[in-house]
Amino acid sequence: MKITVDEDKCCGAGSCVLAAPDVFDQRDEDGVVVLLDPAPAGHLHTAVREAAAVCPAAAITLDEQG
Repeated sequence: MKITVDEDKCCGAGSCVLAAPDVFDQRDEDGVVVLLDPAPAGHLHTAVREAAAVCPAAAITLDEQG
């Protein structure tokens, strides 16, 4: 799995951080998503899929083949 985030789309809701804190964080100054791990280990994939699904701005893109 490979993850990309569109910082311009991010609205700073923090849903991704709650769903997958090992993979996502937020910048202190504006709450925009920070991708900690663009290719997470298999045991994190379910949480990452959840994070992408709950993102209100659809700022997270997953490539399941990556």
